[in-house]
Amino acid sequence: MALVRHFTSTGFVVQDGATLLHWHAKVKAWLPPGGHVMDNEDPVQAVLREVEEETGVQTEVVPTSNLDITMDYPIQVQPPLTIMVEDIDDPVVGFHQHIDFIYVCRPLHQVTTIPDGWRWVTEEELASGIALERAGESAEPPPEDVRLLGARAFQLTQVQAK
Repeated sequence: MALVRHFTSTGFVVQDGATLLHWHAKVKAWLPPGGHVMDNEDPVQAVLREVEEETGVQTEVVPTSNLDITMDYPIQVQPPLTIMVEDIDDPVVGFHQHIDFIYVCRPLHQVTTIPDGWRWVTEEELASGIALERAGESAEPPPEDVRLLGARAFQLTQVQAK
C-alpha cells in the first residue's frame, strides 16, 4: 500500500512577544494554527485561511527569505520558514504524513480577544519548555519543534519590526 501524504500549512502568529498555541486533542500537543491546503490554494493562501478560521485573527506572512529575483511572470509565492514531514497516526484516516509548510505570521490588527482553547505563549515560556496548563487536564510542555520554530518566529518578527 502506498504512503498517503497531505499538504498542510501552519502559521506561528506572533504579537507582542507571544505566539498563539492551542492544545490539539487529536495530536495531543500544543500547536499553532494550521491545516490542510485545499484544492486551488497555494500554501500562503492556506495558512492565512487556516489562521483566520481557527483563531479569528487576520494575518499576513512575514517574509523569511529575500526574494531577490524580480520578474513579472510567473508570480512567486512567499517561501516558508521550513517544510516538515510529519507522521500522523489518525484513528479515522489511518497512518499518513503531512508535508507541512511552516510560516511566520503577524496580525493585521492588534488582537485583543482570542477563542476559547487558544492562548498566547510568551517567548520566555516557549524557550523554557515550561508545561502549559490545560483546562481540567495535566499541564504539558510544547513539543521541541514548536519551541524551536517559535523561537525563530520571535527572532524574525523582532528583526522585521526594526
